Amino acid sequence: MHASLRRLSVTIAAAGALATTAAFAVAGPANASTLVGYNFQTLNNNADLTFNQLLGINNNGVIAGYFGSGAQGHPNKGYELRPPSSYQNENFPGSVQTQVTGLNDEGVTVGFWSTMNTSSMNNNNFGFYADNGHYYNVNFPTGDNASPQVDQLLGINDQGVAVGFYTNGQGSNRGYEYNIRTHQFTRVLPPGFTSNTSLQSPSLTATAINNRGDVAGFYNKTSSQVDAFLRLADGQFITLAVPGAAMTQAFGVNDNDEVVGAYTDGSGNNAQTHGFTWTTGHGFTTVDDPHGIGATTINGVNDHGDLVGFYTDAAGNTDGMLAQP
Repeated sequence: MHASLRRLSVTIAAAGALATTAAFAVAGPANASTLVGYNFQTLNNNADLTFNQLLGINNNGVIAGYFGSGAQGHPNKGYELRPPSSYQNENFPGSVQTQVTGLNDEGVTVGFWSTMNTSSMNNNNFGFYADNGHYYNVNFPTGDNASPQVDQLLGINDQGVAVGFYTNGQGSNRGYEYNIRTHQFTRVLPPGFTSNTSLQSPSLTATAINNRGDVAGFYNKTSSQVDAFLRLADGQFITLAVPGAAMTQAFGVNDNDEVVGAYTDGSGNNAQTHGFTWTTGHGFTTVDDPHGIGATTINGVNDHGDLVGFYTDAAGNTDGMLAQP
C-alpha cells in the first residue's frame, strides 16, 4: 500500500495515545523559512501504537487516517478521529486493507482498499468514497492498468469532486478528478499536455483539491526530478520545489491555497524528510515534529491552518501528528 499518502463503522473503545509539545517549526538544510509556531500533538490509535498515519483534516477538526504498516500480518485499517481520542473504524466492506485518505465538511470520506496483504507488499488497490454509511468503488476506466491494479482516491472537496490516480501498465501514475455527483472522470495533466497527448505525459499524482477547484499533487518534472504542483481551477499550473531538495511532494491544500507536503534532502543513509507549508508570497516553511526532525511528513491542512501527518520517532515507530498554529 502507498505509505505516504489512504468503510462499516465501529467505535474503537480504546482511547488514543496523546502527547503534546509546544514548539516552533524546525528548519531543515534546504532553503525554507521557519516563521510559524505550532502546538504539536501525537495522536495514535491504541489498537496499534507502532504505526499510525493521519492523512486529512476537515474544518470541523475531524481527521482521516489509518493504523497498521501494511506488512504481512499487519494490515492497514482505516479510521476517522475526533481528537483527542474518539476513533471510529472505517474499512471498505470485505476488504483486507483500507486507508482513509481524505474527507470533506459534508461527511464524505475517500480512500482505497485492497483484497491482499502480501509479504512483498505488492498489493492491489481500489479507490472508494463513503457517504452516510454507504460505500462506492471508484476506479479510472482504462484498459491499461498495472498488475496488480493500483487506483487510489486521496482527497475530496465539499462539491463532491475527488482526486486521485491510477498506475498504468508502464508504471506511470495518471492523476484524475472524479465527480461523485455526475460520475465523470477528468484527467489532471502537467503543462504542455492535452488529452490527445496524455499517453506521453510524465507520471503525475493528484493528492488534494479545495473548494475553489484547485488541485495539488506532484509529478516527474524530469526523469530524475519530482516536484510538487498547484493547478488552479483556471488552468494555471504552478510548480513547487524546495530549493536544494532532492524531491518535493504536495499532499494537501486548503481554500486559502496553503499547500502542504514533504521534501527530501540528502541521499542514501543521509536522506531526511521534512514537512512543509507553502503560501503565495511567503513561499516554503519547514515544519518538523520535534520528536521526528528529519522524519516528518505533512499530509493535510484545513482552513484554520491545522496540519496533520506523521513522523518516525526514536524507537522507529510511525506516529500520527496534529500541529495547530
